[in-house]
Amino acid sequence: MAKKTVSAESGSTLHTVANLWPYMWPADRPDLKLRVAWAATFLVIAKLVLLLVPYTFKWATDALDNQLAAPEWVPPLLVAPVMLVLAYNVVRIVQLGFNQLRDALFARVGQHAVRQLSHRTFVHIHKLSLRFHLERRTGGLSRIIERGVKGIETIVRFTILNTAPTILEFALAAIIFAVAYGWAYVAIVAVTVWLYVWFTVRASDWRIVIRRQMNDSDTDANTKAVDSLLNYETVKYFNNEEMEAQRFDRSMARYEDAATKTWTSLGWLNFGQGLILGLGMAAAMGLSAWEVTQGTQTIGDFVFINAMLIQLSIPLNFIGFVYREIRQGLADIEQMFDLLDVPQEVVDKPGAAPLAVKDGAIRFDDVHFAYDENRRILKGISFEVPAGKTVAIVGPSGAGKSTISRLLFRFYDIQSGTVTIDGQDIRDVTQRSLRAAIGMVPQDTVLFNDTIAYNIRYGRVDASEEEVREAARLAQIGGFIEALPDGYKSMVGERGLKLSGGEKQRVAIARTILKAPPILILDEATSALDTQTEQEIQAALDQVSRGRTTLVIAHRLSTVIGADEIIVLKDGRIAERGTHRALLDRDGLYKQMWDRQREATEAEERLRIARESDEMGVIVRRRPDEVQN
Repeated sequence: MAKKTVSAESGSTLHTVANLWPYMWPADRPDLKLRVAWAATFLVIAKLVLLLVPYTFKWATDALDNQLAAPEWVPPLLVAPVMLVLAYNVVRIVQLGFNQLRDALFARVGQHAVRQLSHRTFVHIHKLSLRFHLERRTGGLSRIIERGVKGIETIVRFTILNTAPTILEFALAAIIFAVAYGWAYVAIVAVTVWLYVWFTVRASDWRIVIRRQMNDSDTDANTKAVDSLLNYETVKYFNNEEMEAQRFDRSMARYEDAATKTWTSLGWLNFGQGLILGLGMAAAMGLSAWEVTQGTQTIGDFVFINAMLIQLSIPLNFIGFVYREIRQGLADIEQMFDLLDVPQEVVDKPGAAPLAVKDGAIRFDDVHFAYDENRRILKGISFEVPAGKTVAIVGPSGAGKSTISRLLFRFYDIQSGTVTIDGQDIRDVTQRSLRAAIGMVPQDTVLFNDTIAYNIRYGRVDASEEEVREAARLAQIGGFIEALPDGYKSMVGERGLKLSGGEKQRVAIARTILKAPPILILDEATSALDTQTEQEIQAALDQVSRGRTTLVIAHRLSTVIGADEIIVLKDGRIAERGTHRALLDRDGLYKQMWDRQREATEAEERLRIARESDEMGVIVRRRPDEVQN
């Protein structure tokens, strides 16, 4: 079902309702359509019954005043004051029952709309490009979605369940006043309603600006809170708890000011609405009182007009509330609508076929790419990774190494050139099939805050427990997991912080093994690890990459010595290429990088030996009993 979104800023309430209508009247859910039909039926019945309430009040009053003239065929018992009072209360209860039945029937319809729109937003956000997510703040994004969901529920419920019946009630009341009491009362009610609605709209539009300021401050405060908590360790490292608290408090201070203005303005709005209603009721009641003194109306008529006006003031008050809620709901979901309006940067071509992987050969042919027009990253890159071979990409920081892996995953589309797998341009195949064929072990492994088993099974969600254990064993982490008190059910913590860097990398390797892709990307998978851990992880990676087409993005050159070909990037171009030995013999950029890293490694090794020697010297100088203890 095709659905278009409109910005809350440019669209009216009716536009928004039209936009939401396919969710409230879903073409594929006849059961929900039936609920809407029954809810509408009970809505009309409730309003018709409601009109009997002031009539029963009028009849009871006239009966008590001996002014009620009933037809001869009506039994006297039915027009007795006690029976009319009883009828008055029964009618009120029946009307309440129909209203509640209407709400109960519509509840599933409203929640279905909330669920569908929330799901659509969630799916859409995952389809947006990496560029979008790198520029977004997670805390602010989650807050926008949270408020948007609540705003959708508000609009769906109030526009359908309250605005429509209120309009119906006003129309019926106008007919009754015109027929029974004259157009003067219709004019008084019409002017009162018009002034009330005009004042409510103007005041609410003024308040919505304050509401947006409050939303922005709330989003900013939540963003800072989430960002600070996600970087808990960094905050502690630099002893900046007070600074983070002050940043959060400044945002909350702006929220406090905006929230105070919101509630203060609400008080003025309510007072103005009450004043307009009071003046309108005073005019109508004054006219009725004068007619009673003139003998053209009974006390029952006076009571009826009063009851009808009070009855109309309830939905009129509610219209003000509904309008405010709808306007605030629009303010809350306008950013959510903006998210839905963000176009996908990377999309499948119409009729795109799944990638057919035969050998898994990768080819970059004259690839040019820039994140923005003023910053070119790759400038005519051409290379091939033959099926089952390993090619390494090395080079200084900023040379464009990691960009190559992002392009292969098609997180971005290139400006010119082609990227192919087994001769198929990756822009011509579905993104889902492309990513299913590629496994990734990144430098910074971020795990879900769930169990170890969940994080390994993420590579293939339908894998059995035995397959998960085998993947962990091949990644050389099975023994560690089984030694934990909760084993594979152990929680890894936020972003996997309960595990060391090497343990997280092994989990990443295990889930890649479980995915069993024909193509493997190792994006600086060991650069953040110590030398010993690196060697252990490298052994696991060598086993994973065996027989697979492997692209290695490397910082530490010691990890790519055995690659079939090493490509050296510099400033977005290929500076050198060849085997490890051939590049060393060439005495170029690769040789310089190799010498620098070797010197750094040797210095690190000398420092380690010196520390161990110092520790041994301390032990030798201690007394034998101290050493024993």
